[in-house]
Amino acid sequence: MKRTIPSRRARRTTATVAGLAAAALLAAGCSSSSGGKESQEEAEGLGAGKADTPRMKVAMITHAAPGDTFWDIIRKGAQAAAAKDNVELVYSSDPKAADQANLVQNAIDQKVDGIALTAAKPEAMKGVIAKARKAGIPVVGFNGGLDQWKDLGMLSYYGQDETIAGEAFGKRLNELGAKHTICVIQEQGHVALEARCAGVKKTFDGKTDILYVNGTNMPSVKSTIQAKLQADTSIDYVATLGAPFAITAVDSVEAAGSDASVATFDLNKDLTDYIRDGKIEFAVDQQPYLQGYMAVDALWLYEHNGNFAGGGEEPVLTGPAFVDDSNIDEIADFAQKGTR
Repeated sequence: MKRTIPSRRARRTTATVAGLAAAALLAAGCSSSSGGKESQEEAEGLGAGKADTPRMKVAMITHAAPGDTFWDIIRKGAQAAAAKDNVELVYSSDPKAADQANLVQNAIDQKVDGIALTAAKPEAMKGVIAKARKAGIPVVGFNGGLDQWKDLGMLSYYGQDETIAGEAFGKRLNELGAKHTICVIQEQGHVALEARCAGVKKTFDGKTDILYVNGTNMPSVKSTIQAKLQADTSIDYVATLGAPFAITAVDSVEAAGSDASVATFDLNKDLTDYIRDGKIEFAVDQQPYLQGYMAVDALWLYEHNGNFAGGGEEPVLTGPAFVDDSNIDEIADFAQKGTR
């Protein structure tokens, strides 16, 4: 597919009519503006200087599920970049792909200057990304859709190669002597999560079972993992794909009376104590703060300098990085600040 970079001139001259309903949808519900005093104060000290360039408006639209603290870290990075770059950041999210696509359409209708989005389910994003490009609005991707971002026509991509991360995870399990693991996926059909478990299964020498759970219902997550451990006592490792799910898995292991260990993808401030105490063996950190920061900063750089990373051909990788008892003391302070 031949890719073309959106014209900034076209974006400035494209005339679209934004309906009041579209504006209300983007401003309400899970949407929030990060351009105000409070969010800038929260980002104080997390960015360097402040741009004196004309103010621009960026929409960040993710597939975040309510209550998942991973996205708080991404958002904090985005807010820091917005404060530095004189950007009005409008954040919104919806775990349902069709509804996420509607949020992107709302941003197009509002004639924002740039869009940063996750493409966890790329097919649902294809049509609205094409509409954004037609309107002259540059789109960058992050966190989900690494294998599809170029075909979708995005300017650049920031995130982790989930297949590589999964393969590294599987090799680490081999080093630890694991024999039978369950890989817990909290959202079926999410390309990045599926890629992680596929990577684990590819390199892990033991047996890998895929276990789907309802990631929006933590009591259900706990009971599903617990039931699996009770049904098969040969399972010696539980691999989760997010920090909150790892902490819940620790509870599941205890409730099941299992001897299984827990390891996970992703990190948050609560998880650091679990690693330090030996309740979780290790975490694979993809640096979500960096993903949020770079996605917003990329749109500012393109708007004002015409810059774009990777020549529009290569993603900018933010992980994987292993965190375990050997380096947790170095990472913990950053995790407490919400930057790792």
